[in-house]
Amino acid sequence: MVDDNAFAGDGEGIINNADGGFAMQYINLGKTGMKVSRLCLGMMSYGDKAWREWVLSEEEAKPFVKRALEAGINFFDTADVYSLGESERVTGNLLKLFGVKRENVIVATKVRNKISDDVNDVGLSRKHIMDSIDRSLKRLQMDYVDLYQIHRWDYNTPIEETMEALNDIVRAGKARYIGASSMYAWQFAKAQSTAERRGWSRFVSMQNHYNLVYREEEREMIPQCVDQGVGLIPWSPMARGFFARQRNAEGDTSRSTNDPFARELYYRAEDFDVSERAAEIGKERGVTASQIALAWVLSKPYIASPIIGATKMNHLDQAIAALDIQLTEDEVKRLEEPYKPHPVLGHP
Repeated sequence: MVDDNAFAGDGEGIINNADGGFAMQYINLGKTGMKVSRLCLGMMSYGDKAWREWVLSEEEAKPFVKRALEAGINFFDTADVYSLGESERVTGNLLKLFGVKRENVIVATKVRNKISDDVNDVGLSRKHIMDSIDRSLKRLQMDYVDLYQIHRWDYNTPIEETMEALNDIVRAGKARYIGASSMYAWQFAKAQSTAERRGWSRFVSMQNHYNLVYREEEREMIPQCVDQGVGLIPWSPMARGFFARQRNAEGDTSRSTNDPFARELYYRAEDFDVSERAAEIGKERGVTASQIALAWVLSKPYIASPIIGATKMNHLDQAIAALDIQLTEDEVKRLEEPYKPHPVLGHP
């Protein structure tokens, strides 16, 4: 497992945005000079209910984006596949609605997954990447995205083709940086070395699957990212609501009962052992198990900005409040002690 004390990247210091009271924390994304809030609002939860029953409409999403902005969150993550483009539209519409200056927010989106029945509307070919960035920018109503990410690995396209296309997008000013998401460490290394040999843009971030009940990324991917100064922005830092569930009990929210992917990732007996330990420490501190789980992720010096999702306002408020939870070394040890190795989950 990765050594928590091994991290030493450029600009690793956290800065605050106010004196006294709550203030959002900001940190450089990897070796870049771009500062992101210590929480990123995941926009997958907002779009079209026809895509997923638990997704909130644009009108329902308004208070969440407003609250995030008020709290100082400047980092928003979406993807073309979320609600088949509607999430990007909602993201662009709401940032515009609240009068946000484009240069004051960090907007990230992704490309790879199947968007339509067209044979070329999927993957990381030059054609699909070039077509997709223009469509994403149109939906977002923006001239560029700050971070353009590949949404998993494409086994059907040479990595040279993918990296050259992404480099051309950066050179064209349509993206400021590029990032990757869940894959094997050897794949990430291959992509980075391909770009480096040719003088192309390299990935500055890794959006991987990492939380208190899934820590397999500590074996290879996280140490590699720490060594290379790549910013880590994990998805599912609170395990898709798992920490609010009870052992042998069915979920009590629309998402928990209509999210089969969560059942594939979590809900093993040993996962509940970890969850119950988080609940135990949460009870001692007067906070929720989910907040403890998020505080654990935030305690890792190699984590830049976990991507949080929220369909209930109290969940967003609790995530923001978790920034102020400073776990002791003993609490971290207690949280990590019940963990058991998992099969690889979340990769293509």
